[in-house]
Amino acid sequence: MEIKVLGTGCPKCKMTFKHVQKALEKLKLEDVNVMKVESMEDIMKYNILSTPALVIDEEIMVIGRVATVKEIVKLIEDKQ
Repeated sequence: MEIKVLGTGCPKCKMTFKHVQKALEKLKLEDVNVMKVESMEDIMKYNILSTPALVIDEEIMVIGRVATVKEIVKLIEDKQ
């Protein structure tokens, strides 16, 4: 599984990344590749207009808001 947090490094983007890490800890998952995508050029490839955005296995799951840890846990469980 690959999870990407799209954002230029704003506080909401950093919080989203922390929430992803906490969700993975709760699920006891270690074999997940988590990346921060901060380049505007790379972010624009996803055709989104606001950040942060959460992408799981190249599927955009959340756009323009900070997802809660609980929400991220559910999204990851649904993708497994």
